[in-house]
Amino acid sequence: MAGMNKTVVVRKSDLELVVTRLFDGPVELVFEAWSRADLFQRWWVPKALGVPLRACEMDVRTGGGYRLEFGLDAANAMAFYGTYTDVTPPSRIVWTNEESGEITVTTVMFEDQGGKTLLTLSELYPSKAACDEALQGSAAGLPLQFEQLDELLAEGVA
Repeated sequence: MAGMNKTVVVRKSDLELVVTRLFDGPVELVFEAWSRADLFQRWWVPKALGVPLRACEMDVRTGGGYRLEFGLDAANAMAFYGTYTDVTPPSRIVWTNEESGEITVTTVMFEDQGGKTLLTLSELYPSKAACDEALQGSAAGLPLQFEQLDELLAEGVA
């Protein structure tokens, strides 16, 4: 049942946050939900924010890039972009977040747990201040995002 698993956010150091969650779905499907734009855009933005994902471009391969644009209209849109530095299906995706001028590195690991998937997301920030900000901002939204991913997986999306 969706929503049964808990998202755990831990601050590992001044620069690193680690988030874990067990998903009720096979590792290949959870990996696809992170690597296919048509699936990713269905769960990534918490619906409660009321801010649509206007654009979702993802070339999920080592050396590929991504660009996500959020906002109600083009005049107020915010873009997030970076490069995939290591993509190893279906176990690992590493990317950079480059929009702030300071690079944050995100690593997502997908581990099979008998038909379920243990997801571990690690974010390495360029400064303590950036990590502090993420802990109050984007990391706070991850439980909502992951509940939406649970719902997508419950639909048996392929």
